[in-house]
Amino acid sequence: MNPEKDLPGKVSSVEVPGSKSLTQRALIAAALARGESLIRGALIAEDTRHLMEGLNLLGARLEGVDGGIRVVGTGGAIANPDRAIFLGNNGTALRFLTALVCLGRGTYVLTGEPRLLERPVGPLVEALKGMGVNIACKNQCPPVTVSANGLRGGQITLTDIESSQYVSALLLCAPYTAKGIELSLTGNIVSAPYIDLTVGVMKDFGAKIYRTGRDLFSVGTQSIYEGRAYDVEGDVSSASYFFLAAALLKRPVRVYGIRRESAQGDIGLLDVLEKLGCRIESGEAWVEVSAPNSLAAGDVTLDMGNMPDMVPTVGVLAAYRRGKTVMTNAAHLKIKESNRLAAMASELSRVGIAASERPDGLTIEGGIPHAADIETYNDHRIAMSFAVAGLATPGIEIADKKCVDKSFPGFWRELDKL
Repeated sequence: MNPEKDLPGKVSSVEVPGSKSLTQRALIAAALARGESLIRGALIAEDTRHLMEGLNLLGARLEGVDGGIRVVGTGGAIANPDRAIFLGNNGTALRFLTALVCLGRGTYVLTGEPRLLERPVGPLVEALKGMGVNIACKNQCPPVTVSANGLRGGQITLTDIESSQYVSALLLCAPYTAKGIELSLTGNIVSAPYIDLTVGVMKDFGAKIYRTGRDLFSVGTQSIYEGRAYDVEGDVSSASYFFLAAALLKRPVRVYGIRRESAQGDIGLLDVLEKLGCRIESGEAWVEVSAPNSLAAGDVTLDMGNMPDMVPTVGVLAAYRRGKTVMTNAAHLKIKESNRLAAMASELSRVGIAASERPDGLTIEGGIPHAADIETYNDHRIAMSFAVAGLATPGIEIADKKCVDKSFPGFWRELDKL
């Protein structure tokens, strides 16, 4: 890739960091593994630093090295730090470590920033109670206190869960339970592709996991994780902002580090863009988006259940096209870093776009956004989505630029390339 800023009329080229979802899953598996791992291309950002600090407290040894993160695993022997583990506003880390500390011995407390203490963990806590764990939280939310004595495992059923992270947390720890886990899912399961990512990482680190259809998982205790070198592909969520830029600026943008065949659910944004008239090209490690002079008009309804993090991106896209955009199956966005549905409705209205919150999503009437100061609610995805709007509409200013450090510290540098 040419690191220099692209000339007008040329394809703009940007790079994205490693996938946050894959980095965090690989860190958990490597921390539990026997031996040493190198997580190459890992995301180093605010969220992953909180998880790394937590895993260090639990007995793994993690350090940043050239090209990634070196991890010396615990072999499943979880230490007790005798103090609370602070996880910032990293909901994934909170849920993953809630299950992981149950493998240890003694009392563990998991906590974080005020917003994290508002994000539910109740269904995971109840599932762990069903396996005999002495665990408590307040009003279904953190702090979480665990009096651990190993994790028994057994049969578990989760119904109509609002976060796939509950499933991933239980699966990641399953090889180290006394009896293994047989996990059944019923009802509506949001963000299902993230479960696929978890299963893939577990297999990559040597676990034997069996799956019947979408809804039944069986993980035995015959094989534990083995240390290995693991390559993290680029973050499709981060790439989405540059795909959005291509659509709004009507100029081709090529993103390096990802591929069209990614298992990350957010790759589904490319299907939405194609539906609206964009052209997608791809290679082994890049995707390029080119937009027509005018995005396809008319009313569209989009099910966002498999790509909830794309709601802010699609929300800004919808603001610039003629017609009504309805996004559904995203009620769980109310419990993310911010209430993303309310935040998007508010900030789109601030730039002159008619937007309203639905029980499970948003309705947006496209138009011509105008300049405004944007409140981010300390939410990286709100900030990055409206930052791209600022490329198309001069005068859109982002209030809290630092909040992007949660997942994409180099965002502003890459955006400058456009």
